[in-house]
Amino acid sequence: MDISASLVKELRDKTGAGLMDCKKALVETNGNIDQAVDWLREKGIAKAAKKASRIAAEGACEVKVSGNTAVIFELNCETDFVARNEKFQNLVKLIGDALLKNQPESTEAALASKVNNKPLQELLFEEVSTIGENLTFRRYELVKKNDNQTFGAYVHMGGKIASLTVINGISQEAAKDTAMHVAASSPRYISREEISEEYIAHEKEVLLKEALNENAESDKPKPENIIEKMVEGRLNKNLKDICLLNQPFVKNPDETVEQYVKSKGVTIALFKRLAVGEGVEKKEENFADEVMKQVG
Repeated sequence: MDISASLVKELRDKTGAGLMDCKKALVETNGNIDQAVDWLREKGIAKAAKKASRIAAEGACEVKVSGNTAVIFELNCETDFVARNEKFQNLVKLIGDALLKNQPESTEAALASKVNNKPLQELLFEEVSTIGENLTFRRYELVKKNDNQTFGAYVHMGGKIASLTVINGISQEAAKDTAMHVAASSPRYISREEISEEYIAHEKEVLLKEALNENAESDKPKPENIIEKMVEGRLNKNLKDICLLNQPFVKNPDETVEQYVKSKGVTIALFKRLAVGEGVEKKEENFADEVMKQVG
């Protein structure tokens, strides 16, 4: 039968389910909206859609490598309680294996790619009902290297942080060590050459205002030329802190990452780092509340 767009919208507004699911429910129930609501509830879709509005800021990051291809991604859930659950961890591994096989080019393509013979987006929607929390596939990248490069992959604390490096040269040790360093020290750039002039100018402006405010409140104000040198020093330190090659190497702080990779006869081509929930506003909840949610 013909299902009008307005009827589909009405059902969507009532249940929060997806447009295609609403249309299918209405077709199955011959356009009876009350029966369609029941149909969606019976399939677990209305329940899942309701949960989809909840904040998913916990979860796991994963990195998978095979040959010259690697994938790195983040799958979110609502609580750390679920993130540590074996069922969720197995889902992360299942998705990682499928993404490595399918090699989608973007997050959008990944959501449309098949996992267990169904689109990832559809699989996640079904798993919401099984796992009991909203699930979000938030970030994903496909990385490829050539035969003269080496992948380094590292996952920290069961997926709280995942990192990936590509090394120019063949050294599993250097690749793994730099991936571990990236996870620990959270660099933003490989070297200062990658930083835009706009970013540097902005940082300098902020540091100058900070220094001038400090100077204005000081009992012994410094002359202008000293302020300028102070700002330049702070700027250089800040830029070094965010550049991978300038950071003290995490396994030996007496040398920089640049000195370490040079000693191994390799250079760093690129790095990726994901940490669970970065940029997502989290609600403050305690562990007892999480447990009660699972019980409820």
